[in-house]
Amino acid sequence: MSLVRILFISLIYCIFTTTDLLAQLPHIMSGSERSMMPSYLDQITQRNQISNPPASPIRAMAEWEEIDGLLVTWTGYQSILTEIVRHARVQTHVYVVCSDSNAVRSSLTSAGVPLSNITYLVAPFNSVWARDYGQWNVYTNDVDSLLLIDWIYNRPRPADDNVPNVLAAKTGLPIYSMTSAPYDLIHTGGNFMVDGMGLGFSSNLILDENPGKTSANIDTIMKAFMGLDRYAKMTVLPFDGIHHIDMHMKLLDEETLLMGSYPNGVSDGPQIEANLLYVLSNYPTTYGTPWKVIRIPQPPSTGGAYPPSASYRTYTNSVFINNTILVPTYYQQYDTTALRIYREALPGYNVIGINCNSIISASGALHCITKEVGSSDPLWITHKQLENTFDTSNPYPVVARAQHRSGVNAVSLWYTTDTLQPYTSISLMQGIVPGNEWFGSIPAQVAGTTVYYFLEAMSASGKTGYRPMPAPAGYYKFKVGVLTQVFSQEIPSSFSAIFPNPSKGITCFQFDSKKITEGELRIYDQSGRVVFVSEKNRIIIGENRYFIDTTNWSAGSFVAELYTKDFRIRGKLMVR
Repeated sequence: MSLVRILFISLIYCIFTTTDLLAQLPHIMSGSERSMMPSYLDQITQRNQISNPPASPIRAMAEWEEIDGLLVTWTGYQSILTEIVRHARVQTHVYVVCSDSNAVRSSLTSAGVPLSNITYLVAPFNSVWARDYGQWNVYTNDVDSLLLIDWIYNRPRPADDNVPNVLAAKTGLPIYSMTSAPYDLIHTGGNFMVDGMGLGFSSNLILDENPGKTSANIDTIMKAFMGLDRYAKMTVLPFDGIHHIDMHMKLLDEETLLMGSYPNGVSDGPQIEANLLYVLSNYPTTYGTPWKVIRIPQPPSTGGAYPPSASYRTYTNSVFINNTILVPTYYQQYDTTALRIYREALPGYNVIGINCNSIISASGALHCITKEVGSSDPLWITHKQLENTFDTSNPYPVVARAQHRSGVNAVSLWYTTDTLQPYTSISLMQGIVPGNEWFGSIPAQVAGTTVYYFLEAMSASGKTGYRPMPAPAGYYKFKVGVLTQVFSQEIPSSFSAIFPNPSKGITCFQFDSKKITEGELRIYDQSGRVVFVSEKNRIIIGENRYFIDTTNWSAGSFVAELYTKDFRIRGKLMVR
């Protein structure tokens, strides 16, 4: 490395670690920062971290799993940070990255926040956006050892990028670095979510910021360091300036997606819906079942405006902290609905709203400024939840997976048909070949019954865990005697929906069929030339969808036609 380059990088460090003004750096990268990126990337590879992937099989932790700590950086938006610490310290240990621990203590004490369960990490930093530059948590062999994973932060903010090392030094946890070829990867935490079972989600920002790597190259790196078996990548949204998926979606568990929604045709609503349907059609849950989708309205400004004419207010930018979930709030008229949606989706959790009007103009909220530290002794329980059923004669089989590094001695299922009455316990049994799966059943119930249940596991070391985590206040539930909706509609002459339209990315063509057949989607330009032909796909009775990606298409008007041996439907598509 040349002397000039070394001096330039040193100057960057000095600017970013000593100027208080720059400690309030925005979420969006500035033009001057963009010009610094090449030199910043040159010095990244010299980190003192483990640069090869972990040798053992690994699993990236989901956000709703047990944590030992929550990390925040104390700079700007201190009224919000104070409320995060107030509620987080009750549930877990809080790590506060700061320049002056006495000043933090004084602020917290003035706000009536007890100082126990807090550790202060006095270290340089550039910004508040801990989610994006913070460490990631993975386990060897599912539950054995907690490791920290670090990648190249997609901002030239070297002090921020060093925070995972500061945490690793304090906790003694090993840290692995995705910074050296062929494993070098530029990424950002707000644009990554996992289900804890090998499925990851990001926007195509990860492709845009790693131009020398194909999607398959990135999948290989994420498999090696994060244990991903599948990696869903979605079109970036037109009006979300940072292109982080945590601004419009959240995984509530292994089977449930919380999606931000807008009024029909407004703002990023059409592209969000197209991306959602792309995921539903191509990335089922790890159980192989369809996702449960809960929509939560994104709030407008006081004047009723949505992005790009207003800040990107979001309710999905929330953070799990063991039995608590913190939710960003803005105005009571919208917050009441959002908090009700969370409480209905996550019974038993302590759902707490924190006003984020002061930070949302910087394109971030609670999730963006917090980062979990996983449990060093996880008792991991997973379970495919029971669905509504019409069966009133046969028991309802239950399968649970429970793992702890010391082994699991017992798993119990507790159920009731009235949460005001005591729960009944059923001991689950291991299979003929003992392993991690446990089996049992809930007795058959009469039509009209709602069954509430939760799981309890005890490890060989004596640790007890629950799923859902806040049980018995939290529970799963299903109804008996509920008939699942069946679609049976006539074939229209046109698509029931094409969205987003105008398009620039993943686009959905939706239609209904009353027959099982095969179909082929063709797209024509204005001259009648065929520009796209799909493979022949099976068409089912009910709702069907085709997806195309128009990211690299020229702007203009197109005609879409679906051909089958039984019918033909048409529609118009505009590409931006």
